[in-house]
Amino acid sequence: RPPAPMPVKAAQFPPFQEATLPNGLRLLVVENHKLPVISVQLAFPAGGTYDAAGKVGTADMVATLLTQGAGKRTADEFSAAIEGIGGSIGASADPDFLTVSANFLTSDAAFGMGLMADAVMRPSFADKEVELARTQTLSALQLEQSQPAAIAARFFARELYGAHPYGRRPDPTTVKAISQADLKAFQATRMRPAGALLVFAGDISLAKAKALAATAFAGWTGTAPAAVAAALPPARTATELLLVHRAGSVQSNILVGNLTWGPGDPRVYGARLANQVLGGSGDSRLFLILREQKGWTYGAYSSFTRFKGTGYFQASAEVRTDVTDSSLVELLNQVKRIGAETIDAKEFEDAKSSLVGRFPLQVETSTQVAGQVTMARLLGLPGDYVQTYRQKLAATTAAGARAAAKDGIKRDAALIVVVGDGAKIYEKLKGIAPVKIISVEGDPMTPNDFKVKALDIDASALAARTDSFAVILQGNAIGAQVGKLEKVAGGWKYTETTSIAMAGMQQTTTLTLNDALGGQEVHRAGSQQGQAAKIDVSYAGGRAKGSATTPSQTGPKTVAVDAEMPKGAIDDNAIQPMMGAMKWAAGARIPVAVFQSGKGTLAQWTLTVTGEEKVKVAAGEFDAWKVEMTGGDTPITMWVSKAGSRVVKMVPAGIPISIELVK
Repeated sequence: RPPAPMPVKAAQFPPFQEATLPNGLRLLVVENHKLPVISVQLAFPAGGTYDAAGKVGTADMVATLLTQGAGKRTADEFSAAIEGIGGSIGASADPDFLTVSANFLTSDAAFGMGLMADAVMRPSFADKEVELARTQTLSALQLEQSQPAAIAARFFARELYGAHPYGRRPDPTTVKAISQADLKAFQATRMRPAGALLVFAGDISLAKAKALAATAFAGWTGTAPAAVAAALPPARTATELLLVHRAGSVQSNILVGNLTWGPGDPRVYGARLANQVLGGSGDSRLFLILREQKGWTYGAYSSFTRFKGTGYFQASAEVRTDVTDSSLVELLNQVKRIGAETIDAKEFEDAKSSLVGRFPLQVETSTQVAGQVTMARLLGLPGDYVQTYRQKLAATTAAGARAAAKDGIKRDAALIVVVGDGAKIYEKLKGIAPVKIISVEGDPMTPNDFKVKALDIDASALAARTDSFAVILQGNAIGAQVGKLEKVAGGWKYTETTSIAMAGMQQTTTLTLNDALGGQEVHRAGSQQGQAAKIDVSYAGGRAKGSATTPSQTGPKTVAVDAEMPKGAIDDNAIQPMMGAMKWAAGARIPVAVFQSGKGTLAQWTLTVTGEEKVKVAAGEFDAWKVEMTGGDTPITMWVSKAGSRVVKMVPAGIPISIELVK
């Protein structure tokens, strides 16, 4: 038998001291002289909740740009300066705070603090860097549109918090609206010393920290304006379900949750333990039941998220489409059970032992202690919160945990968000809770919208042509793509050959279409990174039949294709040759039901005209529509010429290449 547990002892913390500088900057020093290294964090109440309406994403862009040129240094010079002393410096923003972090040797403390001061007080916000940060942000947002988990998180926050700033997320419109002047104004207004917290951890004393801060931040004064209090939405009185329709999804992403309380609420200890039992780890109820017993998911978890204001509870799972309703019912049962039933004594003690025993590992170093104490101070928690956390957790009873769960987990007034194929899951979901349906773009939908609609095209506008593209990486051609569309008896034939040596890609795809541009058959032969890439699929009688072999991380994957091919759907390889038949206009949004012949699945893609630009490529200069194509594995930005509707440039999101028309 294992020995009885010893009494909980107080965790041993390195000494830390606090002071307030003349300019109002709060200072916290955690001493540890074992190594000649110093870690520094400077946090401001300047997170995403302070973004102006219509310009959400400002705090994130400011954080990105603080170290991309500051003082008299350009972005490259700033990077070289910190790397030259073997240090690091960066910044990030969350909903409540913007934090600048740095690490350097004790001997380089003055120089390192000078760089931090430049980043905080004198960022350049150079035109070039601002536009680069904007482009990177837009690319990341575009990529999110192909990730069901990101889509679920976005709509969960919006539905949970409503118009409150915690519910906002950046989108292309708000990011494009942020000007250089907005960034400068945000930094000048929100990043002020009074109300900020400066933390030193490592080989430094309080006196030395004061001297370094006084020198580095000389002349820096001011207080950020107080935040305007924002109202939360009315409390839910019943469970509501938001279904985000994502046609063709082979899994459903489920989120269930509710608003909770502020960071200082005494119920946090009981809630932490209840959550550990419910879904805090791989040996918790949700994981063991939904994965180990049922085999419905790779993992299911739950958590409490703490903000400066009102936080929230969330339980989540990613499950197969065919068990979406069963998984949701079981998850809801477990969510209700944690607050309705007495927690088994052994189950509770195991959860408590895990959390209490793990805590000392989270405060082993001065940097870890500084991080814990910093967050406690920023959230306005008691001065001894970190020192007494373990003892208060250990003193919490099973009854206390159950009571906290009952108060903080609202099964009968929960928000449910499900991202999945509405055509396959809606009928069963509506028996669980009232369902509201939207598209991945956020547009309201009805069950009738699940039906495949024919693509609105003008087949007579299509013309035979050959387009040659270069694949460009950092200004250098690394491959080529040639697409040839030709008129044949009974319809059209499109042949596309792609060759990218460095990616080991060599493949040819042939697609035949009838006169109405309906697919007849598609064939592909080639390889990628030494793996076969092959498709042989025919379309007839409302079905797609054949086989496809595609590369994967574990080797070539072959699937037998035998699926419904609804009238109006097109093969995914037909998108590019059919550009000339599509009806382009400013602001146009063209939904396309796509059969992904390499997977054997149906999906909904969307082509959205987001602007008009003049594009210069090797083939010439073109007045073009800027088109965002979303819904596939990789979103793509395309530029389609206004004259002739030719694709003149393509840029896949998250991949540093462009495909540009040569002739």
